Amino acid sequence: MDRSESGRMLSAVMASRYDHSPRDVWDSRIRSGELLLNGQSLQNDVPVGSRDVVQWRRPPWLEPAIPDQWSVVYDDGDVLVINKPSGLPVMPGGGFLQHTLSALLMEASRSAGASQVPKPVHRLGRFTSGLQVCARRPQTRAGLSRQFRPEGGCRKTYLAWANPVKGLRADQPLVVTTDVVERVHPLLGWVWGPDPFDGEPLRRRLHARSELRLLKRCDQGDLVEVAISTGRPHQIRIHLAQLGSPLLGDPLYLPQQRINAAAVPGDGGYRLHAHTLVLENGLHLSCVAGSGFAPGELLLAGSQEL
Repeated sequence: MDRSESGRMLSAVMASRYDHSPRDVWDSRIRSGELLLNGQSLQNDVPVGSRDVVQWRRPPWLEPAIPDQWSVVYDDGDVLVINKPSGLPVMPGGGFLQHTLSALLMEASRSAGASQVPKPVHRLGRFTSGLQVCARRPQTRAGLSRQFRPEGGCRKTYLAWANPVKGLRADQPLVVTTDVVERVHPLLGWVWGPDPFDGEPLRRRLHARSELRLLKRCDQGDLVEVAISTGRPHQIRIHLAQLGSPLLGDPLYLPQQRINAAAVPGDGGYRLHAHTLVLENGLHLSCVAGSGFAPGELLLAGSQEL
């Protein structure tokens, strides 16, 4: 403990140092025996001295269950492309560490005695399914990563189920070039979203470009093919929300360019699938969306192939 903290209650010190948890949560942890003071377990909150040593025996993190099976679309011994299932995080974050694609690939490679582990080149959102590119050699990952940057040369298309997009026709693609912007969010501080155009405080903005083509129209939604070249955070979700037609089931991006203050980008419910990919070397890859991708209740209500 620092000298300035001497005499303060332990719960107050911990809440001040680690503000992800309020004081009452730290008090509960103390009473449950999670914190040690000079090697002794505590049962009640106590004042601390400048020479005291505090340890937190954090309980094991319980990660949510995930889908851990996928199909291989392409593998040349270096580049690996899989059809990632919806619900599988690519990298650690948002409460996930071991239940991620990167961790599962490492575990599978070690079990197989492989000398090199495939590592993700880019990151699909947890609930976005489809083509996820990985590579075993660092040089290959670096080269592919450049292709996925806004100035890169790869071409990507996605399939998305969205609320009806006003004015979108099958014979006339719609190009969206509005910026994605960082907006205030009560849980995260800032979050990427559509431009509200109402004077709301913004921190940053990034140019983005999406091209939409209507594939199918149902009574309550549209199946849209989206080609992107810029690859900004949550770009497709944001651009459709910018048009007033968020993805069906999207918990974060709402109509009228609103953002749900109780949701975060990692929450699921939407349907988005990385469908095709063309790399600079001419390699053309595609994969089919899983059976749970189409909103069956909407299709039964009536649909029109376009």
